[in-house]
Amino acid sequence: MWPFWWKGPSGFSPRSTAEQVTQGIDATGLTAIVTGASSGIGTETTRVLALRCAHVVMAVRNVESGRKVKEEILKEFPTAKIDVMHLDLNSMESVRKFASEFISLGLPLNLLINNAGIMAAPFMLSQDNIEMQFATNHVGHFLLTDLVLDTMKKTALESDREGRIVIVSSEAHRFAYSEGIRFDKINDESGYNSIWAYGQSKLANVLHANELTRRLKEEGVNITANSLHPGSIMTNLLRFHSVINSVVTMVGRFALKNVQQGAATTCYVALHPQVKGVSGEYFMDSNLSKASSLAKDEELAKKLWDFSLSLTNPK
Repeated sequence: MWPFWWKGPSGFSPRSTAEQVTQGIDATGLTAIVTGASSGIGTETTRVLALRCAHVVMAVRNVESGRKVKEEILKEFPTAKIDVMHLDLNSMESVRKFASEFISLGLPLNLLINNAGIMAAPFMLSQDNIEMQFATNHVGHFLLTDLVLDTMKKTALESDREGRIVIVSSEAHRFAYSEGIRFDKINDESGYNSIWAYGQSKLANVLHANELTRRLKEEGVNITANSLHPGSIMTNLLRFHSVINSVVTMVGRFALKNVQQGAATTCYVALHPQVKGVSGEYFMDSNLSKASSLAKDEELAKKLWDFSLSLTNPK
């Protein structure tokens, strides 16, 4: 992370907000899906994309909360285009239903922002019997991306505008299990560590973006895929660790980013002209950064892709 007062090559710093990094950008005509849009940086990402005149589809687990967020944004920007749709990344059935309903609307899709996530949760299984953090943070987004990708390809071709897939990862990707992805032990409760499992899911996010980039370039498709670390932010991600959460709440105002700063890198990667044509990269503080050696392992990325397909499309 750049020191808070230093600007990186992009001209932005950790203090830059989502509004600042998108200043002067007109997103009219763009349609975006934002997962986890009813709280935290997902809400701010939605607000700023709407401010810049993008049509935003809020993909949320709690539709009532999503509608309240939409109402608040419309109070601020009455002409904003926002839809709220139900999506539970913990359930592949829900992901499939969301994708089907979105496609049936006939909307274009320029931006897919895979933002939602859970952090350091105790061992639980998803509705599809996959370890919860891996299921929610990676598998659900992997399936969603796969299901809407044809719509993105069609949109990019017909509009002659670059599509962008933005995957919110974390610096925690550096603190996964030693082998990176525990393919044979994804559901092993006996060896489960909530922090390393979170790191594993975030490592999967970076690997997903990188392998997706390779495949899109191979097809010659005008769509980019990048991952990012939003920064250490005061959100409700640490709700499973009450003691840590209490400490973070006390010191956070002095050491952590606020939500407006936390959404900056997502909005920068989604909209800024500096990122045009850039794909398979890892961003932090609205600047290019370097992911871990495991995150850049091409063979690991390919293996994860095949493993994810086996989970989402079992024979």
